[in-house]
Amino acid sequence: MLMTKQRKPAIRTLRGWATSVLQETVAIRECDEHGWMHDLADPHARDRAYDVARRDPPAGVSPDEATDAITEVLDSVGDTCPECRSNDLV
Repeated sequence: MLMTKQRKPAIRTLRGWATSVLQETVAIRECDEHGWMHDLADPHARDRAYDVARRDPPAGVSPDEATDAITEVLDSVGDTCPECRSNDLV
């Protein structure tokens, strides 16, 4: 009997890789309703994401580039979903 192992989807960009690492370490998560990413402000999760970037960067990417990508994603993500927040103001 042939058994197959489910693979994670291939990540095509460094930003996509960084987003995936941040989600796996639970530093960011996606809004269930709208799909926006938001920062959970967990310093330990951030540290774990940076550790992954330093120890296991994607092929062909230096650890410095990988940690820079983590920083760029964190800088671009807010702490709340913009659409959920606008619904609260109505």
